[in-house]
Amino acid sequence: MSDGIAEGSGMDGPMRTVAEFGELAEGRGKRVEVDGEKILLVRDDDTVRAYAAECPHAGGPLEEGAVCDGRIVCPWHKGAFRVSDGALLEPPPLFALARYPVRVDERGAVFVSPEKIPPEPPPMAAQDARAMVIVGAGAAGSAAAAALREFGFGGTVTLIGREPGPPYDRTSLSKFVVSGEMPPGEVPSLLPPEFLAEQRIERIEAEAVRLDAHGKRVHLADNRSLPYNAALLAVGGTPKRLDMQGADLPGVHLLRDRPHAAAILASAPEGARAVILGASFIGLEVASGLRKRSVDVTVVSSEPVPFGKQFGPRLGAVFKELHEANGVTFRLGAQASRLEGSGRVEAALLEDGTRLAADLVVAGVGVRPATGFVEGLELAKDGGIPVDAGMRAAADGLYAAGDVALFPLPGEAEPTRIEHWRVAQQHARVAARNMLGGTERYGGVPFFWTYHYGKRFDYLGHATEWDDVVVEGDTGEHVFVALLMKKGLVVGALGCQRERATAILSERLRAPPLLADEAMRLVRSAR
Repeated sequence: MSDGIAEGSGMDGPMRTVAEFGELAEGRGKRVEVDGEKILLVRDDDTVRAYAAECPHAGGPLEEGAVCDGRIVCPWHKGAFRVSDGALLEPPPLFALARYPVRVDERGAVFVSPEKIPPEPPPMAAQDARAMVIVGAGAAGSAAAAALREFGFGGTVTLIGREPGPPYDRTSLSKFVVSGEMPPGEVPSLLPPEFLAEQRIERIEAEAVRLDAHGKRVHLADNRSLPYNAALLAVGGTPKRLDMQGADLPGVHLLRDRPHAAAILASAPEGARAVILGASFIGLEVASGLRKRSVDVTVVSSEPVPFGKQFGPRLGAVFKELHEANGVTFRLGAQASRLEGSGRVEAALLEDGTRLAADLVVAGVGVRPATGFVEGLELAKDGGIPVDAGMRAAADGLYAAGDVALFPLPGEAEPTRIEHWRVAQQHARVAARNMLGGTERYGGVPFFWTYHYGKRFDYLGHATEWDDVVVEGDTGEHVFVALLMKKGLVVGALGCQRERATAILSERLRAPPLLADEAMRLVRSAR
């Protein structure tokens, strides 16, 4: 029986007995605590390895996730790390797991030291005259900047974004800020405060107003221009504005950044009346947050059921009923024709003549790619940037990631755009490899999570059509996994309060095909 990562390191320090080898199960980590350090023990064949027990991204409890195919998978956001050394494999975390010395004696007792093993130094960066420019300082931009240094690039890295301050977790705005659970100023940063300076990443707070794809230069609103050897477009989407009378009245809100979230909070005291136009994910997450603040909420949508396009009517009804049980009123199959008010919004008028009193209106009708500043590149009809599986656009040295990227998804006949936070970060790591001369291709499993009334829903895959839905669990109790099936194969999955099961499925779906019987066995084994 081998000693694991502490063997011969000389870093053992005060070792503590924490477990017996025989009680460590394959496929799942075990959390222990040593002198205040939360440590995850992972059995790797005859070896035991010890890592930080919480995911670096948001503190997800890794012992509740999965260990399979040499990967540790976070239950919350499906970040993945290599079992053998804790190295980062999949975002949203942007850094490897901290490691701890561990030893197994001849009797099978497992000893761990609370003293972390110093991290491996990054690859020695050679002199490099190349300049890498990243336009967009959100999820994809920060992931790409971190990855370029992780992969050993020693040249210039510039991260451009118009919002002040470090990149932050924008998903918290609709999930936690609007509800009042998290002040706008406390939204978590994606990178440690010292990271940009330590890694020599220049952060420019400015708007890119023109990108010359042929001249390989980015022009900024402050009259600066930056040449590049390779550039990544990671600018995300711009919320669609309402095209109707009254859309510019005070009290009519979009939600994209912290000032937007703060403005919604200021407009929504207890007892206020809110009308949400559009039953999008952001729209219904805002509805959930506002109901937590005892705001009266009406959702107007032209669709017959929320999320019917994404999950079908049966599962869409689960969301509708959950919101109705928490006091939301739906006006489905309806559209607003104009907004009314004297000085600020007072009502939304529907096409059928219904007048909905409103102290605030939130538009949740989707986003469009923020690519209007790109010159010398043919865009898709919706403004997306066509790229290959390596995130390369049709101009030398130009790459795209996230909401703006129209990319080939494995198993899909036509390229697609996916507006998911984690997909953007997956794209970014692929692009970073290839900006440095690599040949990596996107082959991940799209993952998205949404949060309503304290319940999290995990969505795996990107199903555009299916012919059956197979459910394990109870949709009424909101503890279930639903498999979207097409011709007997799993093409997507929606789970509620079943994070370990969806972590396991996220790994298995990386190597399709997956039959319903096998998927159900995996789901049931995760309890």
